[in-house]
Amino acid sequence: MPGSLDVPVLIIGGGGCGLSSSIFLSDHGIDHLLVERHQSTSLLPKAHYLNQRTMEIFRQHGLADEVYAVGTPMANLGTVKMVTTLGGDGPLDRRTLQEMDAFGGGSLAEAYDRDSPGPSTNYPQLRLEPLLRRHAESRAPGRIRFHHELVTLTQDDDGVLAIIRDRDDDQTYTVRARYLIAADGGKTVGPMFGVELRGPTGLVDMVNLHFRADLSPWWDDRAVITFFNNPSGGSTWGAGAMAQMGPTWGKHSEEWSITFGFRPDDPEKFDESTIIPKIRSLLNVPDLDIIPINLSHWIVEAVLADRYRVGRVLLAGDAAHRHPPTTGLGLNTAIQDAHNLAWKLAAVLDGRADDALLGTYEAERRPVGARNVEWAMFTFANHAVVDAGFGLPPGAPTEMVEQAYAAHFSETPHGATLRARFTEVADTQRTEFQAHDIEIGFGYEAGALVPDGSEAPSRDPMGFAYQPTTRPGHRLPHAWLAHDGRRLSTHDLVGVPGGFVLLTGPSGASLWESAASRATAKFGVPVSTLVIGEGAAYIDPDGAWARLREVADDGAILVRPDNHVAWRAHDCAGVADDELAAAIGTVLHR
Repeated sequence: MPGSLDVPVLIIGGGGCGLSSSIFLSDHGIDHLLVERHQSTSLLPKAHYLNQRTMEIFRQHGLADEVYAVGTPMANLGTVKMVTTLGGDGPLDRRTLQEMDAFGGGSLAEAYDRDSPGPSTNYPQLRLEPLLRRHAESRAPGRIRFHHELVTLTQDDDGVLAIIRDRDDDQTYTVRARYLIAADGGKTVGPMFGVELRGPTGLVDMVNLHFRADLSPWWDDRAVITFFNNPSGGSTWGAGAMAQMGPTWGKHSEEWSITFGFRPDDPEKFDESTIIPKIRSLLNVPDLDIIPINLSHWIVEAVLADRYRVGRVLLAGDAAHRHPPTTGLGLNTAIQDAHNLAWKLAAVLDGRADDALLGTYEAERRPVGARNVEWAMFTFANHAVVDAGFGLPPGAPTEMVEQAYAAHFSETPHGATLRARFTEVADTQRTEFQAHDIEIGFGYEAGALVPDGSEAPSRDPMGFAYQPTTRPGHRLPHAWLAHDGRRLSTHDLVGVPGGFVLLTGPSGASLWESAASRATAKFGVPVSTLVIGEGAAYIDPDGAWARLREVADDGAILVRPDNHVAWRAHDCAGVADDELAAAIGTVLHR
């Protein structure tokens, strides 16, 4: 191992965020070093849902097809259920309390398919991270170092100086880097520089068992997650959530993950000697052969870093935001942080942008992180509606719970009323499993963009209905186009390594192509003008793009390397010769 190393970027942490950062930087042509203190990628299931925005990013970087090939098919992903038990023959056993379309399945498919070039999928982090590691290592040979840990870190106006220990031979070496990405979960780098994670902590102790079992006789093949509410289980062990872990999907999944929530002071929490019989009791499958793989726990919190940048140090992923797993926003937000940051680092390091561009990372991503922390906490707390839907007070005794369930399922007018009431209450869980707008509808109000004075589209307070817009700061709307006999998305027009893309119609082609050439010459930033419309290279076959673009045929939309809109001109009337160049200069802080 060399005594010292000089790289443009040092990444601390080799989880989903750090490995994604490495892939994205490599694709932008930026040399870097990643160090991870553990010997391997995660051995725990951790996150598993990959939403459409994340899959769009993976599509841009050539990862999506491989993830789709091994992830959960929609046939086994698009339903979430709530049941009493899997087995048993009693009057309250094997009863379905609720069934909901989720993650783009069933009745949701039309909206999800319309708004993005690809579906969401399910692929647990313990399988995703090795895939990302392979891609990171193939792009940056010798630069992905597991079992290496950060010892000390200092910074000055020109960069950071880190001492790294190779844990295999206990030798240390120094790394000098112009910038550092802290993707370490907030364990090391942030505290070194006084970054505070603010928000409620110590909320719930979550216990998770990753195990092998054959559940094929009982599991609904359509359900990616099933929630259990066993009326005989009591307040501690009467509820749990189980998810497929693959590698085969549906009822034939070989591995599973079940999670329980406890009060931090609950005396029964994390009792390894009793968890397997408790699971058998919850499922009411007394003879189920359960082979444990890993038992783990973590404390739920809802915290946000007070800063995303300290000098040359930039925080991403769990180092910047941690929250409950509900809505599956954690890993997705982390990967999207990395995507936002990578193109900006590349632009600065290549001399195409001023360092001030990196200040827009916090301006853009911290509000998204704050909203996602709020939303995850909101949907986590909303699970309390289940007991409320039965008219039960918190911690109701088992006898009272069984009586409430018996009344619920009774074939009487009152039973019908109770079931109707429960359905209305439990359907609020759509905020967790149908959060389409939360996943793809966020926009940036300030940052690497030029506002045009337009108002942001209204957003669905329940998080579902997404309103596409080309307003600066927002994700470029998806529409299918035809080009050289192929179908491609508007998202496919922005490649990596990325310059900017300028979208216009045939009547604006000449003016904007000239303007783009001048901007490229001035800033050294590639600006590709792509013409969409009749007779152009890119055809809008069903008029979807014309309906979405919100500018005239001779208008223009400037798209950043991360597929967010940077600037737009509604038409070319009165447009100054240097208006496009001025916009790019503003975005790049030149």
